[in-house]
Amino acid sequence: MKHISLCLTLVLLFASATLVAQTTPRPAEPPMLSATATGVTRYAPKTANPKVGPFSRVALGGEISPLGINLQAAVNANLYINLRGVGNIFNYTVNNISTNGLNINGKIDFATAGASVDFYPFPNHGFRLSPGALFYNQNNIVADMTVAGGTSFSLNDVTYYASSTNPIKGNGGLGLNTRNPTFSMTAGWGNMISRRGKHWSFPFEIGAAFVGAPTINMVLTSGQACNAQGQNCVNVATDANVQSNLQAQLTKYRDDVKPFQYYPILSFGAAYSFKIQ
Repeated sequence: MKHISLCLTLVLLFASATLVAQTTPRPAEPPMLSATATGVTRYAPKTANPKVGPFSRVALGGEISPLGINLQAAVNANLYINLRGVGNIFNYTVNNISTNGLNINGKIDFATAGASVDFYPFPNHGFRLSPGALFYNQNNIVADMTVAGGTSFSLNDVTYYASSTNPIKGNGGLGLNTRNPTFSMTAGWGNMISRRGKHWSFPFEIGAAFVGAPTINMVLTSGQACNAQGQNCVNVATDANVQSNLQAQLTKYRDDVKPFQYYPILSFGAAYSFKIQ
């Protein structure tokens, strides 16, 4: 009987303890700290903004490049691609350039327009590849040439002397638009239309336009060429020997510039994007 009483007492104590454990409320657990509170978001990778939908933003920008002052407009086609239009203009006057005894005063007149497809393989970063085309290219240099009276100049390694009473005049041109329209290829950094919804960007670009070998033309319009003693003078515009040497000299110039079929593109500027829908 003593053993039975002891067993009953142990069972009752165990049952009481279990009941107390089930009915006693547990202490409240400390609240979980949010990602913001713990500072995790400072280290979380930034991702593209899903609100930047196709054709929802437009960017306008300006840059400086060897093609001149550069104006651009772009629209986002999708997460990876922008469509961009480009226009360039540049005018500059150059005076007192001397070559082979010819004194040259020229004017640089650049004007181009084109478009490109900006492909961003990593939308959250600024690197891009941009195939494109120049649909309009009027880049050229025009110049007036003079040879002062009594001074020498050479054509095809033949030396002439300008008449002291009838100095020599002429004109010429350099064209940088043999292929028109032409293909262009650039790479760069900076997205004109940020996939994170930012407004300002500062794009950089480097590449080339495949304009073809430059064209060179030159004519002597008036004046007389003489020997070293100022005698045996001939009209440079009509004399067959002078004209033949002029054409031979032009052939040498054209051979010299034939390898330069690519015009460099190197630009840096700023752009501002805004929402259109």
